[in-house]
Amino acid sequence: MKFLASILTTTCLAGSVLAAPRGGLAERIQARSAARGSRPFQPHSSETDSNHREAVASSPNTSHITYSSNWAGIVREEPLSSGPYTAVSATFQVPQPTAAGNSRGTQAGSAWVGIDGDTYNAAILQTGVDFYVQNGKVTGDAWYEWYPDYAYDFDLSVSPGDTIVAKVQALSPSQGVATIENKSTGQKASQTITAPEATATLAGENADWIVEDFQAGDEQVALTDFGTVTFTGAGAKAGGQTVGVQDGTIIKLKQNDQVLTEVDVQSDTKFSVTYTG
Repeated sequence: MKFLASILTTTCLAGSVLAAPRGGLAERIQARSAARGSRPFQPHSSETDSNHREAVASSPNTSHITYSSNWAGIVREEPLSSGPYTAVSATFQVPQPTAAGNSRGTQAGSAWVGIDGDTYNAAILQTGVDFYVQNGKVTGDAWYEWYPDYAYDFDLSVSPGDTIVAKVQALSPSQGVATIENKSTGQKASQTITAPEATATLAGENADWIVEDFQAGDEQVALTDFGTVTFTGAGAKAGGQTVGVQDGTIIKLKQNDQVLTEVDVQSDTKFSVTYTG
């Protein structure tokens, strides 16, 4: 699918510095050595093709619901008649994670915006914030990623309660820009990214606003109790149009046949993802 031309500066914004490869889960807090990465939407193992998308009659701003083993949030799955999605953005606060259950190990989660990864899973252009809790210690970081490559850190500090503005924009199927702004500290960082391989180009089929149980190396992290993450100003651009989450699909995170999140849609541009355990 051909992208519409767009113009965006490819230089880093004020406050940006070169990014470094991201570390894995336990090593993330200590030596930051193993690789961290997102995965495309993973349907829960109990879902079938027939119920992958269920109608949601009770919500005026979304049209379907589905369950995933790694994503929670909202995805718009079809591009508009004016063309593919070329930009996605939202504002959210970094949550204050707490340990879920009786685990004393490291738990984590991620909040991000992105393009593709659901109905089209060859690539995802995304940026967001990770949050970790280990024995009561809370850490976090800001990152960008072009899946299937790993994620990379921005040199930008994030703390619980900070207000984050996240945006990705596709300049072409093989090049895009990820931008993070911490409104609480005044820091801002931007990175131009190229598709990591020839088969990992964007189609612009999906606009994503997601809380994720991400990967550390070959394993999925233990999901932390992240409380509530509220996305505001949620918007996506396709051609000359800007749209919100209306007509998107609600995604609830479900593991071991237990639904761990709820999604509450307040308006076309605002919704919350809450950990319910």
